[in-house]
Amino acid sequence: MKDWKEDRIAAAERAENPTVLARMRTGWAVIGDTQHLPGYCLLLYAGTANHLTDLPRDERSRFLLDLSLLGEAVEASCGRRDQAFRRLNYEVLGNSWEHLHGHIHPRYEWEPPHLLHSPVWRYGDERTAPKHRLGPQHEELRAEIAHALTGILSEAYEQA
Repeated sequence: MKDWKEDRIAAAERAENPTVLARMRTGWAVIGDTQHLPGYCLLLYAGTANHLTDLPRDERSRFLLDLSLLGEAVEASCGRRDQAFRRLNYEVLGNSWEHLHGHIHPRYEWEPPHLLHSPVWRYGDERTAPKHRLGPQHEELRAEIAHALTGILSEAYEQA
């Protein structure tokens, strides 16, 4: 059997990707494989695109709206769980995986002072350290984000 990480989107479509939070209009909302900043999530575009500009403008708008709706769920969940929650950082990169996807990084007051105002990539190998791997200890957070996202999507898509 093929490892779901080899094709995360196909695995999501087969209901075999355990990181899936919800299917959104333009892709799959997932919780990150690592949780060095609790609540780290991504939106994986469900079509074929490498760059945001590969999409027609209306689809670009939908993707960015979906990314912001996922961010809204992450913000609500992380803000309730941790009073040190400060903000979200959004990124659309594609340097290491050439498929359109967006990152949502919660940021916290408890982060080391020298990294507090820096991009998360400055954490280096700490981000992917084994102690931060997604696991059963993150199930409650995952469920809270998924629940918040379900409510936000029903409200947002109903208005659209």
